[in-house]
Amino acid sequence: MAYWLLKSEPGSWSWDDQLKAGVKGTFWEGVRNHLAKKHLMAMKNGERAFFYHSGDEKRIMGIVEIIGEYEPDPTDATGKFGMIRVKALAPMPSPVRLQQCKADKKLTKMVLLHNSRLSVQPVTGEQWTAACRLGGLNKV
Repeated sequence: MAYWLLKSEPGSWSWDDQLKAGVKGTFWEGVRNHLAKKHLMAMKNGERAFFYHSGDEKRIMGIVEIIGEYEPDPTDATGKFGMIRVKALAPMPSPVRLQQCKADKKLTKMVLLHNSRLSVQPVTGEQWTAACRLGGLNKV
């Protein structure tokens, strides 16, 4: 299974918004970066992603599941970009702050620490396990 990290400004779409979307989930749309698009295209149903609040918060809030694979994004007038569908799976008992990630030796190569502007990122299995432990979760 592949793991991912999806970043969102909490003022635009927050973890609470994602929870309110319920089991039907919601589209992850509005991505306008070609590398992020490549990552979205690689996602498969059933894979997991961290839901990360960017901006002032900078923390992993919870875990979402991919429930709809890549398809055209109707909010993109150019027709170049797509979206996926996700649903909330589990909150982090203790949201994981960016500073915690920077301090953990198992996370030093995490894309989040080296390309902070990329909104859709891959996460290795080891990084997934380490971040889940920091947040008080067994691997989900």
